[in-house]
Amino acid sequence: MDFRELLKNANLKATPKRLAMLDILVSTATYLSPEDIWKQMQGKFRNIGLPTVYRNLEHLSNEKVIMKVIHPDRKLYYYHCRNVEHHHHFICTGCRRVEDLVFCGEKEIEEEVRERLHGSTVSHLLQVFGFCRDCLGTKRGCSA
Repeated sequence: MDFRELLKNANLKATPKRLAMLDILVSTATYLSPEDIWKQMQGKFRNIGLPTVYRNLEHLSNEKVIMKVIHPDRKLYYYHCRNVEHHHHFICTGCRRVEDLVFCGEKEIEEEVRERLHGSTVSHLLQVFGFCRDCLGTKRGCSA
């Protein structure tokens, strides 16, 4: 994947730290916390601070280069999604895997807002949290 072109299209500079963050995020199918990314970057950038990681992740997220996961634990996580088409995500809280969903429901939601609330929508975000098939068969999927 050409990260330099991706960043250029998002009007962001292709700095070594941003490129390293993208390398880390692309190499996993799970969401990562800023702390997870920071720990992995410390081997390459000895003096990198956690605020730098947070700041860069926010820039990348704001420009839709990466996806922000707003987790039920109220912490922010990040994920690189290769699918550029409009879609939503199923997020496993057991193993952190992220999968694309093809269902949206945007039209039904817009109709509900328009007819019942007499308003209009501007945007929407759908993240479904649960346990994947693998985690359902392990203790990670148990709520007890």
